[in-house]
Amino acid sequence: MRVGVIGGGAAGLAAAFELLRQGHDAEVFERAPFLGGQASTFDVGGGRLERGYHHLFTSDTDMVWLIHELGLGGKLAWIPSKVGLFHRDRIWPFTTPTDLMKFSAISLPDRMRLGLVTLALRRRRSWRSLEDVTANEWLPRWVGRRAYQSVWEPLLRGKFGRYYDQIGMTWFWGKIALRLASRGRSLGGESLGYPMGSFGEVFDTLGERVCAMGGTVHTSAEVARVVVEEGRATGLEVRLPGEPAAVRRYDAVLSTTPSRIMAALAPELPESYRETLTSTTYLAAVLIVLELDRSLTPAYWLNIADRSIPFVAAIEHTNFVPPENYGGSHLVYLSNYLDREDRLYSLSHEELLAEYVPHLRRLNPAFDESWIKASYYHREDAAQPVNRTGYAKGIPPHRTPIPSLYLANTTQIYPEDRGTNYSVRLGRKAARLLLADYGQTVTGELPEPVIKDSVTSAWEW
Repeated sequence: MRVGVIGGGAAGLAAAFELLRQGHDAEVFERAPFLGGQASTFDVGGGRLERGYHHLFTSDTDMVWLIHELGLGGKLAWIPSKVGLFHRDRIWPFTTPTDLMKFSAISLPDRMRLGLVTLALRRRRSWRSLEDVTANEWLPRWVGRRAYQSVWEPLLRGKFGRYYDQIGMTWFWGKIALRLASRGRSLGGESLGYPMGSFGEVFDTLGERVCAMGGTVHTSAEVARVVVEEGRATGLEVRLPGEPAAVRRYDAVLSTTPSRIMAALAPELPESYRETLTSTTYLAAVLIVLELDRSLTPAYWLNIADRSIPFVAAIEHTNFVPPENYGGSHLVYLSNYLDREDRLYSLSHEELLAEYVPHLRRLNPAFDESWIKASYYHREDAAQPVNRTGYAKGIPPHRTPIPSLYLANTTQIYPEDRGTNYSVRLGRKAARLLLADYGQTVTGELPEPVIKDSVTSAWEW
């Protein structure tokens, strides 16, 4: 079979790789001049850094499999992480149960309750009974109002903004279950994975492997539409750099674009399916990356539980990967998830940096603007689906109503949150589903998922 794949991010490249591994042909079209999507990199301090922060949990079996399959396993490092919580103008260590017991901003009974509920969520095996209740309803009931307002509510507000009280408890459970799975039975400190050389190297290598296996990968390629003839998807109209638009023919088409783009590329889709696609609300990931001449905080991942600070997290990458990998520079992501109507979304790089800088002195009173060697701005408009209650019922199927046209994107990753591991799994799963629909033999098994009844592992098989 010959398959056209729209998108050269984790899902699209993984799908193409799987198709070729199964003995078929794939041609990938990526609009950007680089591969990897949100895991793509830029150069800083003589090294490569992801435009959006990335790491792996030990439970990320699909990405670990891919890294080893590409011969990069020797570069995969597992590094102890340092997590903190900024609350009441103080950074609290928040990595181990002992750290929680020392979190004196709430009472000892509240701390114990918070720990016990977190442990219970980690041990919970099914998410489906949580589908119709919000985290904003469930959490105060079980951890107590004071613990919720001190820890989880400000983080939900920071992550989802005005939608914070609509987020389903399933999403929250998934975050807890997967994160704690990386800490083992002891629930002690966690180890996180990073490919020394960057995630960008992983996906560049994957693109090269796809080509070496006989597939084709195009960057700076604009897909204008899905060609539909006699009710079936038969090709793509594509404009490659320096060439006129042309139609390329395929036996099937797999799109890994955000849902709203899929709706625009295939206007022949029935209105009911188009409504499913366009009903998904996405938040944009907006990131300022600071290149500093010294460290900002002692934490790798610092959650900001204070909504008077206009960003939700400060992720100091070089408290995880040594600064020597970046010419001695210290690299900090200031992370936000924003609705397009949010005032901060419309600010320029310089305006947003000016908005953030005064708040850095709250994280470190010694901070001075002279520490900043350079800063960088990145934005991904379709970064985070808003996972409301009952979200599973509105997930669009991989098989679209147009025969031979398939969809695999982050809205279909559930109850896990979006990330490279689940995008790799999603792409491979969609490719195998497509082949099975055409009566093709599919060999081998996907890695076992941590969440056994996840949509990405069980759906449509």
